[in-house]
Amino acid sequence: MRGGGGGGGTRSNGLRPKDFADVDASPVRCLDADATKAMVEEINVLRKRNESLGGVFEVLAFGLVPGLGSHVSWEERLDGRIGMAMLSIQAVKGCGIGDGFDLAGRPGSAAHDEIFYSEERGYYRETNRSGGVEGGMTTGEPLIVRCGMKPLPTLTKPLRSVDIATLEPAGALRERTDSCTVPAAGVVGEAMLAIVLADAYRAKFGGDHIDDVRAAVAAYEQRIGWKPRR
Repeated sequence: MRGGGGGGGTRSNGLRPKDFADVDASPVRCLDADATKAMVEEINVLRKRNESLGGVFEVLAFGLVPGLGSHVSWEERLDGRIGMAMLSIQAVKGCGIGDGFDLAGRPGSAAHDEIFYSEERGYYRETNRSGGVEGGMTTGEPLIVRCGMKPLPTLTKPLRSVDIATLEPAGALRERTDSCTVPAAGVVGEAMLAIVLADAYRAKFGGDHIDDVRAAVAAYEQRIGWKPRR
C-alpha cells in the first residue's frame, strides 16, 4: 500500500511498490522533485496570505488478487465501499478510481482496458484506466484511488459569518490552522483503503487466523493460475 499527497498526485500506471521508497522524503509526499518544489512554494505563498489550500492525494495497492468485492449488489461493490470510506475522511469532497473523472470526457475506445491473451502471460491488459476495479471487483492490476480535498475552512484570515445570537454579521473565529493537510490526508487514505481491503479479503476467504487466510488465498491463486506482478 502506498500513498502520495500534494496538489496533483502522481501518474501511477506501470509503477511498482519499489518506486515509492522515497515518497516520505518529500514534504508533500510527491515523487516528482520539480513538482514538490512548486507545491511547497505555492503553499508558502498562500500561507503568507493567510490562505489554506486543498489538493489531490493518490493511494495505490499492489498485489491484490482478482475477484475481491462483488458484482451482485450495490452494497458489496468494492468501488462503492472504497468511495464511502474515502469520502468519510474530513474535507474529502471527491473520489475517483483509476482515471476517474477524466473518463467522463473520453470516447469509449479511449476509456476502457482492452483484454489480450498470450501463452506466457495468460489474460492481460496493456492499460489500467479502470484503476484495478471493474464490475465492483478487483482485476489484479494495481488499485489506484485519487481523492480531492477542499481547503480547510479554519483560516488565519477568518471568513465572514453570522452571529447566531444576534443574527448580525460576524467574522468566524481566528484559529491556529495548517495551510495544507493534503499530504497528511494521504496517510489517512492509506489506512482507510487498507481497512476496506482487509475486510474484502475476510469476506472472500474467511478464517479467524491469518495463517488460515493466507492458506485460502494461496489455494485460490493456484486454482485460478494467477501470480501477483510486483
